[in-house]
This record gives sequence, structure tokens and C-alpha cells, in this order.
Amino acid sequence: MPVLKHHILKAATLARLDLPPEEETNISYDLTEILEYIDRIGRAETDKIESGMKYDGPESIFRGDIVGPSLAKETALGNAPDKYEDFFRVPRVLG
Repeated sequence: MPVLKHHILKAATLARLDLPPEEETNISYDLTEILEYIDRIGRAETDKIESGMKYDGPESIFRGDIVGPSLAKETALGNAPDKYEDFFRVPRVLG
């Protein structure tokens, strides 16, 4: 399936890229090659290949949650430039 010029222009617009016209052809060719290769991999015969993945059950790779000593609220908020009751007050990030 060839990647057409309008596909390239749409992707470039979404990515906010300013592509020169000569790059459109190169990118179209490269993406077509990549997609054809992925399609070829997807058609590979894998029915007779035994999976190399082994799953022995649920086992966490992360450390456990261990409660330890922490700062008192007064200490933690002591140098806060702005606070409200027991909370840090920060500037609004999202509208």
C-alpha cells in the first residue's frame, strides 16, 4: 500500500512539520518501504514456533510499599512560598 502525498501532508500538519516538496517524495517512498516490510513480517509463518516467553504467575518486580518516617506537615510546608491550610498552593497549569 503506497503512502500517498496527502497522507504525508496530513501527518506533517499534525506533527507541525514544514516539509519541502522534495522531502515529500522521499518520505513517501521510505514509509511505503517500512509498511511493506511490516506487512511481510506479519505474514511470516509462526504456527510451528514455540513461544520463548514464560509466565510463572504474578510476581511484582517493584519493591513493596513500606511506610517509613516522613516530614511533619509544619516542616514540609515551612518554606512553601504559598500554602492553603495543610496544602501547597501552586499556579494553575491547565485552563
